[in-house]
Amino acid sequence: MTDRHILRKPNRDILDSVYDVLVIGAGPVGLACAIEARKHGLTSIAIDKGSLVNSIVGYPANMEFFSTPELIEIGGYPFPVQGYKPTREAAIEYYRGVAQREELDVRLYERVQAVQGERGRFIVRTDKGEHDARTIVVSTGFFDQPNLLGVPGESLAKVTHYYREPYPYVRQKVAVIGAKNSAAKAALDCYRHGAEVTLLVRSPKLSDSVKYWIRPDLENRIKEGSIRAYFETVVREIRATSIVVKSPRGTQEIENDWVLAMTGYRPDFSFLESLGLTFANDGFRTPVFDETSFETARSGMYIAGTVCGGLQTNRWFIENGRFHAQQIAKHIAGERTERIRFDKIHWKTEE
Repeated sequence: MTDRHILRKPNRDILDSVYDVLVIGAGPVGLACAIEARKHGLTSIAIDKGSLVNSIVGYPANMEFFSTPELIEIGGYPFPVQGYKPTREAAIEYYRGVAQREELDVRLYERVQAVQGERGRFIVRTDKGEHDARTIVVSTGFFDQPNLLGVPGESLAKVTHYYREPYPYVRQKVAVIGAKNSAAKAALDCYRHGAEVTLLVRSPKLSDSVKYWIRPDLENRIKEGSIRAYFETVVREIRATSIVVKSPRGTQEIENDWVLAMTGYRPDFSFLESLGLTFANDGFRTPVFDETSFETARSGMYIAGTVCGGLQTNRWFIENGRFHAQQIAKHIAGERTERIRFDKIHWKTEE
């Protein structure tokens, strides 16, 4: 430990340059953490390696949220929408507006490389410099790390794990891999815009999580043959003009132009490990944290949002993850109050 981490009489100029809270991740939950920090009288900064609400920017164009607007509001700001549910574009604009009205200090396209130090004086090193903070909140989500198929050809340019819009696939042979909402919506969207769609599902049926208004539409398209579906089928290889699959009917090679692998996503565990987080031996790599304060096993470092669930990425959403911010800010503010009391008792300012 260097001498800059040794407890000493504080230099007020140095303390004023240290953020009370540094949030890694500027998604909706990360922004909520920065807002709640301010409400508790704490200084904060949010850093993201991508754009503001980067995950939502990566959603399909004009995607409609499953949630109604009041369930994804942050900071007490109403989210007015024209329809019943907000779209991707409306959500991006809403969160941008909230960040602007709150005058949040947000640093975008800045990648965190390492976090050194300890509670009270962390040093966060990024590809653009370094920041000092008393506490850290990790709210990095999971959308940047797709679950790979692990098959030959997955790195071909024809393969993507993100679906944006149907127009590149007009009059093309498209294989959609997956059984949940993302796969169902991509298959229907591509079909309705002139693609020849083949749906490949590992399980015997569509996932029970497919929304009730999507499922019958997809099932009817499969039944009438508009969308060709293979169940109990796994991909063995992706080739330049085909895709090789294995099912109870044997191994087949299907003509193919594009592959949309809607296989889900996971947190960046390598990054979380580099931050010193530890994980439960529960099969889901759930980070170890206090369920009241959301402080992790590394003192002074907290987690918020989807990342709290490890591989259970369906456990936390914006709807419930945003409330983590309140508990975290309350705990940090209480710790800060205790620290100030300690300073007053043990360090007397020279007159």
